[in-house]
Amino acid sequence: MHFDLPFLAITIFILDWILRIVCLFYIPRGRRPSSATAWLLTIFIFPTVGLILFFLIGSPKLSKRRRAIQRRIDGIIAKTIPSDEASMKHVSEKQHNRILPIATLAHNLTNLPLSSGNDLQIHTDYDKTLETLVTHVEQAKHTIYLQFYITALDDATESLFVALEGAVTRGVSVYVLFDAIGSRKYKNFRAMKKRLDDMGVHWRTMLPVRLRPSQYNRPDLRNHRKIAVFDFKTAFIGSLNLIDKHYERKDTIYYEELTVELHGPIVYQCAAIFAGDWYGETGQILPNLPPAPQSHTTSRGTLAQLIPSGPSYPHENNLHIFISLLYAARKKIVITNPYFVPDEALLAAVIAAAKRGVEVILINSEAKDQWMVAHAQRSYYEELLSAGVKIYLHKAPVLLHSKHITIDDDIAVIGSSNMDIRSFQLIMECVVVAYDKRVVRDLAKAQAINLAHSHKIQLGTWKKRGVTKQLLDAVARLTAALQ
Repeated sequence: MHFDLPFLAITIFILDWILRIVCLFYIPRGRRPSSATAWLLTIFIFPTVGLILFFLIGSPKLSKRRRAIQRRIDGIIAKTIPSDEASMKHVSEKQHNRILPIATLAHNLTNLPLSSGNDLQIHTDYDKTLETLVTHVEQAKHTIYLQFYITALDDATESLFVALEGAVTRGVSVYVLFDAIGSRKYKNFRAMKKRLDDMGVHWRTMLPVRLRPSQYNRPDLRNHRKIAVFDFKTAFIGSLNLIDKHYERKDTIYYEELTVELHGPIVYQCAAIFAGDWYGETGQILPNLPPAPQSHTTSRGTLAQLIPSGPSYPHENNLHIFISLLYAARKKIVITNPYFVPDEALLAAVIAAAKRGVEVILINSEAKDQWMVAHAQRSYYEELLSAGVKIYLHKAPVLLHSKHITIDDDIAVIGSSNMDIRSFQLIMECVVVAYDKRVVRDLAKAQAINLAHSHKIQLGTWKKRGVTKQLLDAVARLTAALQ
């Protein structure tokens, strides 16, 4: 067969431009401008590779099937967890005006209402927190839910597995969820699954890779939540994973975490999130879920609200809450997070707070466990420092993996969510927002300890970094937008 080379070249040229024009219309739809620009540049410069990457990891949302499941879950939550009309009964008018817009936003995003009559206790010691979880497993009478991004079988968690076996033996129903990718890389993964089977634990992996088109999700959409519920009376949420604090690393880095123990109506919200994720993975509605409790309106307690987020939701729930809280701040903001890679809106909110006179403190870690993220977040330091943000780096070998925020002296956020584009768009997270001065005071104690083991970055010194480091930071910042 004979081909006219000029005709073939013209045809390829026309098809190439048609493809580029189609991409210009398709890629920006439902995608933030920075991400759309990054993808378009990649495809225009490296057409073949760029298109393959885009079709594999270009969608920031879970499959249509999984999003439909989330809508059903939200509908069930809306019917079973009633709004607490009396939750604002004990707050002043000034505090009411401050809290209500944020609580309303969170409710509209998640269908989870503000609840009163709760109690929150902060846990900062890694090993003691694991011991506390073991104690609750040993004391559980009928139901245990454990949902952790990483669940590993090692020396630190052995006592937990022994306790779980004892719980099943005495008739407790035990349900365990762990992320399919997050847990797989750790040793004893197969042995752990077999042991759970042998014990009689009900378990599933979260977001396993499925190639069927109707169920396909890009592999880096993960479930990063860390939730434990015992007998619907006590719950835990935070940054802790079920693994030794060294995470099987070969270097000297070890992790520090912060977890909050919950009592009161907020516990049912934690159970609802677990039950929803279990339904999403199995199609099964968990048995023996009790009716949602009414808030303890006769007791002040703590006003609290759970904020689940992730690619199954139409909006970036955690990002919207974070930004609203930053704009609500009047005196002081303290952000403790290992991965701070803000989008344009969050960056603007932080800078605006500093510029209007709010004291803004950011606590990161000197140690790096994710090379690209570490350099990406460092690319923002000069801009933040110039705006008046105070940045502290916790000294190595500790990697401060805790994730919490305090706003002034009366609002606290604790949970699993990082403050980067991945946790806003691609990762299923969960945080609790507490409107309580006591909780903020407890967190302030943890912040003070962290600051005592940190060193402050000075703008002048930071500007003198080597050219190589600045280049790596800039490149990492560009790749962070490619979501």
